[in-house]
Amino acid sequence: MSYTLDRMTSADGSLTIDWMVRQYGFDRNEVEAWVCDLHFNWPMSVKSTDAHGNVIGLLNMSDYRIEEETPQILTDAPDLLADLNVKRYIAVFSFIVAEPYRGTRLNYDMLMSIMPELRERYDFIFIPVMHRLKTHRYWQRWGAREFYRDEQSVYYFLPLNDNSISLKQIAFTA
Repeated sequence: MSYTLDRMTSADGSLTIDWMVRQYGFDRNEVEAWVCDLHFNWPMSVKSTDAHGNVIGLLNMSDYRIEEETPQILTDAPDLLADLNVKRYIAVFSFIVAEPYRGTRLNYDMLMSIMPELRERYDFIFIPVMHRLKTHRYWQRWGAREFYRDEQSVYYFLPLNDNSISLKQIAFTA
């Protein structure tokens, strides 16, 4: 199984939209708005293609703030949000792997391809996962801890390095 990993650019926005609509069943107009408004970090995003040039995976990273994803946290846990927002973080906006490649090393390789830079630049990864999606256990296996949940999603925190905020320093609501 051969594949290539490349960094994404804003030109990959339409590809991201198509994959999210097809894989998750999201409304196209809603996804288009997300791609325009949610501060994608294209240089830290990864696209994987197979030997024939077909896209087989996307890892979209974003610089949006936690409160942009879940404004309810401003009311429910303002101290927690303040503690998190003093740290450097990046969000996983979307992580999609084509069906034939699920359960392979592809998702690991995609994330590992940016991990050195993530560890250098950020204290943690912010990972929102909608309740209906199946990736909760995936992120938990990586060491992500739930720190908040609302009606739509569970929000995880994945420390990146020894200088990262300690999980014990945060008053988790989970």
